[in-house]
Amino acid sequence: MDAAVEKDTGHGALGEAERAEAFSRLREHMPGRTPSAKGPKDQPDPFRSVVSCLLSAQSRDVNTAAAAKALFALARTPDAMLKLSEEEIARAIKPCGLYNMKAKSIKRLCAALIEEHDRVVPQTREGLMALPGIGRKCADIVMSFTFDEDVIAVDTHVFRVCNRTGITNERTADKTAAALERLVPDWARRDGHFWLLQFGKTVCLSRRPRCETCFLNDICRWFAAARDA
Repeated sequence: MDAAVEKDTGHGALGEAERAEAFSRLREHMPGRTPSAKGPKDQPDPFRSVVSCLLSAQSRDVNTAAAAKALFALARTPDAMLKLSEEEIARAIKPCGLYNMKAKSIKRLCAALIEEHDRVVPQTREGLMALPGIGRKCADIVMSFTFDEDVIAVDTHVFRVCNRTGITNERTADKTAAALERLVPDWARRDGHFWLLQFGKTVCLSRRPRCETCFLNDICRWFAAARDA
């Protein structure tokens, strides 16, 4: 297991009442979904959203944005994308890394949309994950931002926050997402991703979490373990 993942997991899970209390405090302190929330990387339609999410794997936001801008200057539909060669796609998306592999996945994804979905991006998690190059995180992000579903997508920040605090006690992002789907109170599902994301960016930081002033430190499993060590 990755050392960073090992450090942030395995401290035990909160009970149901504690978990509900954690989300109540997150709701109080963190911003939720806003009317201006857009699809992944601010793309205007489901096709470009799902392709942009594919590009974002192991890529910084600024590099993903540059790759998406270059790619969609060449093609904006599955049919137009298939007219490009893998080499042309790879050159356009080079800023986001893993460009040869992603170029192959984009071609396969476009072919699947045309042949199996009549050019319409599926709106279900199962349908999205059946597309080449699309995993659970990307599917949930598209469902949440593009299709306005009440889904908590698990990115790096959400994974860290959930498994540090004890909201979940899992060692992979997919297992964390499944646990959140089972355990999160219904009222927290719509804005939960946004609360957790902002908490991870402003309080529960990767390298220097602000534990001493954190509004969850009295129930956080990670803080308790560090304090008692």
